[in-house]
Amino acid sequence: MSQSHPPFRADIVGSFLRPAALKTARAQFQQGDIDASALKAVENREIRHVVEQQQAAGLEVVTDGEFRRAWWHFDFLEQLDGVTGYQGDQGIQFQGVQTSAKQIRVDGRVGFNVAHPMLDDFRYLASVADVMPKMTIPSPSVLHFRGGRKKIDSGVYPSLDAFFADTADAYRDAVRAFYDAGCRYLQLDDTVWAYLCSEKEMQAARDRGDDPDQLQAIYAEMLNHALADKPDDLYVSLHVCRGNFRSTWISEGGYEPVAETLFGKVDVDAWFLEYDSDRAGSFDPLRFIPEGHQQAVLGLITTKMGELENPQVVRARLDEATRFVDKRQLCLSPQCGFASTEEGNDLAEPAQWDKIRLTLEIANAYWNKG
Repeated sequence: MSQSHPPFRADIVGSFLRPAALKTARAQFQQGDIDASALKAVENREIRHVVEQQQAAGLEVVTDGEFRRAWWHFDFLEQLDGVTGYQGDQGIQFQGVQTSAKQIRVDGRVGFNVAHPMLDDFRYLASVADVMPKMTIPSPSVLHFRGGRKKIDSGVYPSLDAFFADTADAYRDAVRAFYDAGCRYLQLDDTVWAYLCSEKEMQAARDRGDDPDQLQAIYAEMLNHALADKPDDLYVSLHVCRGNFRSTWISEGGYEPVAETLFGKVDVDAWFLEYDSDRAGSFDPLRFIPEGHQQAVLGLITTKMGELENPQVVRARLDEATRFVDKRQLCLSPQCGFASTEEGNDLAEPAQWDKIRLTLEIANAYWNKG
């Protein structure tokens, strides 16, 4: 029951722990001790190595580990037209720990930058990959949800309807640009759908002046508009995450509040879904996934700690999920990346690869047994 197209039975979300040489080079660059070309040379070398490691483990898909980024989302978003990155007063609050104070604001008309540096990032990845290269970028909803109205210049956008329309258009252009660069597997990373399952995060949105009940429809429409012209040979997945910083998290709550919209109305090829803890709830919401080609990649292997899961328990959970969605529409992956920010999760690098090998071993046994 293997398959030759994404998502693969054993897949990955995409970020990997930053190697020491890369962390050193980035610190040297920030201090002015090396220039951009020297930093890029180190990035290139370490990306080649992490691609080799992924391929050696047996993966059919590779990423660049997000090694050129400090964040899973800000580095992409601040390179869009109309978006500016800056240092704010405080970071994002996780469970007992806070990120650095990087923030973004919308101070111009949102558009896709045709010279976006991540297009070249993908081209380099593809040049060193022998298997399917996957590009990861934040979903369009991420540009809105965390800051809301107060981070979007009302002089540029008196109405948020125009902002949503421009952002959807920008992503439509981004999808085409990555396709033209050779990308055939694109992942949209999205914490927002998980936040819309959390009463705490929904109340925070209300406090910012947003109506969470309306946002589901708005975000689904933005995604579908962005993917309206998607070529048939481009596979797009949506990774839903509850937050991942230094092995901590933000939101909790099962997928039931968003399932009918997320699974029934969003036109992606696959959803990467966190299912490594009780915070994710049950598999019942998977019943909204329609029969057909769309797939659910179940994140049953945690990236937040190094202890390995029991393969029998993981296989039993996969069996449980088949009560709600056909086995042929399921895949397996770690629950998130290992380093959504450059700090990385609190586990050792060898454990990261043990997790990847475990994912492969379970998937190969589970889908090839008949």
